[in-house]
Amino acid sequence: MTYALDIIGDRWAILIIRDILFFGKKNFGDFAKSPEGIATNILTDRLKRLEEQNIIAKSQDPDNLSKYVYSLTDKGLDLLPIIVEMILFSEIHDAETIASKSTLEKIKTDKSKFIKEIRQMHVPARK
Repeated sequence: MTYALDIIGDRWAILIIRDILFFGKKNFGDFAKSPEGIATNILTDRLKRLEEQNIIAKSQDPDNLSKYVYSLTDKGLDLLPIIVEMILFSEIHDAETIASKSTLEKIKTDKSKFIKEIRQMHVPARK
């Protein structure tokens, strides 16, 4: 457990992973606009740490060569079940959760199917 906490043990790392998984965010500007208000220096640090730990991969944006895009690696995608459990926990204990009712319903109806579908959405986008 210490290993996992060392890698993703703060809110910003988890929110970056969440934003890639569920909100289609893929570049620095996308993450910086998240409603949680991450400071740019913290964002830079977390992206670097997640890349160093092989949770995310950074590649040049084919549409804008001065930017980079981030995607989850297989190791990053392995965090999906943990993130889903955190979403369910938040639904119960956080009256202001941003998870949509339709997403929560999909998870509750068939969690395994939901995880598989989200994982499949991210596999083609990676190299």
